[in-house]
Amino acid sequence: MSDYSFFNDVCSYVDKAGKFTEHPIGLIEQIKACNSVYKFNYPIRLADGGYHVITAWRVQHSHHRLPVKGGIRYSSNVNEDEVMALAALMTFKCALVDVPFGGAKGGVCIDTGDYKVQELESITRRYTTELIKKNFIGPALDVPAPDYGTGAREMAWISDTYTTFFPEQINAYGAVTGKPVSLHGIRGRTEATGRGVFYGIKEAVSIAEDMKALGLQPGLEGKKIIVQGLGNVGYHSAKYLQEGGAIITGVAEYNGGIYNEDGLDIEELLQLKKSSGAITGYNKGKAVENSLEMLEYECDILVPAALENQITSENAPNVKAKIVAEAANGPVTKDAEAILLKKDVMILPDLYLNAGGVTVSYFEWLKN
Repeated sequence: MSDYSFFNDVCSYVDKAGKFTEHPIGLIEQIKACNSVYKFNYPIRLADGGYHVITAWRVQHSHHRLPVKGGIRYSSNVNEDEVMALAALMTFKCALVDVPFGGAKGGVCIDTGDYKVQELESITRRYTTELIKKNFIGPALDVPAPDYGTGAREMAWISDTYTTFFPEQINAYGAVTGKPVSLHGIRGRTEATGRGVFYGIKEAVSIAEDMKALGLQPGLEGKKIIVQGLGNVGYHSAKYLQEGGAIITGVAEYNGGIYNEDGLDIEELLQLKKSSGAITGYNKGKAVENSLEMLEYECDILVPAALENQITSENAPNVKAKIVAEAANGPVTKDAEAILLKKDVMILPDLYLNAGGVTVSYFEWLKN
């Protein structure tokens, strides 16, 4: 997989769609290209007096509408290709739901577990300062948001740093979304992506002829669902799906999963994860050490809500779900997609399914 490019995968979808349009090749090339890629390194001082050099990116994919919009990811696996791909997906996602933003994405190459809270604050504030220096953040230019490894806390640090530099800007709070409600955020933003996933799946399973073709009954009631990832998106997706009558039979986390075909209690699992850092100690289900295996378990709907490239050409032939609902960005590779479609699996694409987050971010941006 070393020569694999997530960005090239995203571009290939544009090429595939472009053949059905009358746009000239040059315009298709422009649609694919990232307008600006900014990579930078900066030092931070650690609590013990030492130093670390942090590598970070901000990619602005398309300036066809301003500001550009996209989350900031904190992950030790983040790289330039990934940030470019995620920025491109943001462009197409915003276009699909007709939110007036271009696409962008940020990445900071760290494992958040390696740093104390005050060190994470230093990393975030310095990242914001670097973006300000290069005009890569602002309510009319580029508006970040939370992503994997970040949340309302980090957005509050970004907002505070930005308003410190620009106290006279009337729209300064609009420079970042996903802020805490008490600091000019908007109600419902935290759960927006997961709620959107729920509504997207609910709509898909309500269409009788499509469900008949898959051998399923219409409606969510009694559908068996496996969710990969119990982060913000995975948890809220599972919570609303469970409340809607579905049975969550499995939850897969990076450090192990839990399976019970009679169903799991999502709230109990979340509390266990918060208290112990893992869900494998849950006593009302079977612990699964290699949670990737769970993508191949029997279920009606599989909801990958973690990272990209989880369903590949290697495990796609063994996927038994009738519907794969892409709650994460790019969880199914191009090769895997072809395999799943050949098996008549319905794929609900990420561009549509997880666009609830950016939709509510738009409301927050307007409010500010």
